[in-house]
Amino acid sequence: MTTDTFENACLGALVADAVSMPVHWYYDREALRAEYGEITGYLAPKNPHSGSILWRSQYTAPNEKGEILHDQAVYWGQRGIHYHQFLKAGENTLNFQLATELVRLCEKAGGYDPDAWLAHYIDFMLTPGNHRDTYLEEYHRGFFTRDALGKPPRTCAIQDEHIGGLAQVPALCFILREAELPELRAAVKEHVGLTHAHANVLRAADTLARLLFRIREGLSPRDAIRREAGDWISGNKAETWLSQPDSHVIGQRFSPACYIAESMPASLYLVWKYHNDFDAGIIANAMVGGDNCHRGAVVGSLLGAANGVPSKWLENKAQ
Repeated sequence: MTTDTFENACLGALVADAVSMPVHWYYDREALRAEYGEITGYLAPKNPHSGSILWRSQYTAPNEKGEILHDQAVYWGQRGIHYHQFLKAGENTLNFQLATELVRLCEKAGGYDPDAWLAHYIDFMLTPGNHRDTYLEEYHRGFFTRDALGKPPRTCAIQDEHIGGLAQVPALCFILREAELPELRAAVKEHVGLTHAHANVLRAADTLARLLFRIREGLSPRDAIRREAGDWISGNKAETWLSQPDSHVIGQRFSPACYIAESMPASLYLVWKYHNDFDAGIIANAMVGGDNCHRGAVVGSLLGAANGVPSKWLENKAQ
């Protein structure tokens, strides 16, 4: 187990996503349990996905410069298709695969450069077979629609308000682990803003960076949340909810869906409750369904930063 706080944050986010991957976007928790049982490790996805609404999603590339669905396009519009049907147990969904790509690019280049990242992102998405994931979030579709129409990459971000925009934040914090907090915050905002032009997503990204930094300074997750995330969740209220089932807090108090206004406080609640137990936190996140993969960017990174990532998750993690 590494002792580097930001490395544990990056690894924790990847693990939390991979654990949630087979049960991603299950809003019927009874169906989730009936089809997968109580999750204790990495599982492969199953078709059909009883709660899949992929059939509602549409994307038509303006031209070949916007062709990012490749051989997955045939599955869009079909019912019951699992969003991640071709991934293996322990593999990451696309947004977290991109986080890994970001780390690899920056390690090879010797540092972070936003324009180099945009060029790599575009090449990665336009190359068939790179990720094998069936579902592509709205921000990818919006970005490549604009890019295909000739807009400069720096202007292709859309007003996407989903927590998927935070998937690369732990990775970037790891890349910039030598930076002071002001530099780190500025880089995180710029990076997330390359694809997400939504003020609340940028605010959440900034909060996550500050929380990770404070945990590295020695604060506990709860103290860090009290200090840096009071505009998202009240620690006093969270404390009164601890006796309630997770499915009530994330289901009745907060939506399990992807919209940042609900998903960010839902994620922080799980960090509050499971502040000293990485395993319990990422499994609870998976079991409450909804956009559990992308909540994993927050839950997995903060719990990983604070507690480390047990080696069992890394030994069995698909690359």
